[in-house]
Formats: sequence, C-alpha cells, structure tokens
Amino acid sequence: MAATKSRLRLAGALGAFVLAALAARKWQLRWGANPREVTATLTGDDLIAEPDLVATRAITISAPASEVWPWLAQLGQARGGFYSYDAWENLVGCDIHSADRVVPEWQHVEVGDEVKLHPDVSMAVAGVDEGRALVLRGAVPMGKAAAPYDCTWAFVLRDRPDGSTRLVMRERYGYTRRWAGLLIEPVEAVSFVMSRKMLMGVRDRAEAGGAPDVAAQRDETTTGGRHAGA
Repeated sequence: MAATKSRLRLAGALGAFVLAALAARKWQLRWGANPREVTATLTGDDLIAEPDLVATRAITISAPASEVWPWLAQLGQARGGFYSYDAWENLVGCDIHSADRVVPEWQHVEVGDEVKLHPDVSMAVAGVDEGRALVLRGAVPMGKAAAPYDCTWAFVLRDRPDGSTRLVMRERYGYTRRWAGLLIEPVEAVSFVMSRKMLMGVRDRAEAGGAPDVAAQRDETTTGGRHAGA
C-alpha cells in the first residue's frame, strides 16, 4: 500500500513537472505577443511553409516605426550588433558591440546582403520592406557539415493608433534531419533569453532617440512585465 502511494506521488510530481515545462515553453515561444500576432501571417513566413518550430515574440515601443526601423536596419556583427547580452555573445567569439546610436553608413540594407552573427557565421537578407519588415535566412553549420535545419528570423513593425509601434519578432525552423530538434530545442531556450533582451534593447534605444545613455538603467523585470502582451 505504501509503495503504491509512493508511486502515485512520484507520478503526480512527474506530471506536474511536465505540465510546468510545457507551460514555460509556450510562454517562452510567445513572450510579449498577443493571440493575433501569434497566428498572423508575417513577412517571410512563406520561405519556410511548414516549420517544425515557430517562436513569435513582441514588444510595444513608445515611438513611431520610422524611429524604430533604423535600429533594425543596422543589425549585425561589425555593425550595430544585436542589442542583447554582448558579453555572453563574445564568450563564443562573436565580437559584438551593440551600438547606442544610429549610424548612417549602416542604414542601407537590401535582399542578398550578409548579416553576420559571428565573424565566420552569417544570415542572408531574404526580404526587406523598408521601414516595415526585415527578414533574415540561414543556419549555423556544424563544422564542415551543412546545418540540419533552415531558419528565418523576421522583424516586423506595426503602427498603433496611439503613435506607438509593435515590434514583432518571429523565428521559423524547418528541420532537414530528423534529429535536428534535439539541437534546436535546447538552443531555443537560450534564444528566448537573448531575444527578450534584444527586444527591450531596441525599445530602449528607439524611445531614447539614440541618446548615449540608452543602456537604460531600467529594471528589466519590471519593464518586461509592463510591455509583455501589451
């Protein structure tokens, strides 16, 4: 009898853990995005028509899209960076230095351009709707072998009636090897942390108008909660 109760408690604990993990994963994959944004068709979705994994995240920025776009246009290593945790990225040799100002020389972006993630790794610009959407496509190779997946990374700006802007970020992964999910799923958890910081980094810079002190000594927990799902 005692053994049966022990097994039931263990099963209950495992069930609770699984449910909590699933809930956390759903939250991570949809951080800040409202239901309409999660289900909306965005620029670049057609490039991977049947993805195996999709993450849609978003944030509200108290600035018009015209003041947000310049920060997206200059994304990239050796350019404006990614406005996330530079120190973490540089631990793996990315040599990222996120800009706190809009640089005119980095504002031209067109299809076919290379956006570097690392000195030796890049994504290609697959779509541009100037002032509205930027879509990158590519994957990180595994040594000399091709990556076991295809990926798009889209940034879409949507105006709001009050003059603010919604920045919607979407990642779509299509697996070209059965085991690719074993690689991508753990990486996506890290991507969530970096993407959340990136969204807030773009927001802080756009709202500050490019002032040099935009690293914006805000409490990330408080501000992230304020904007999530707005």
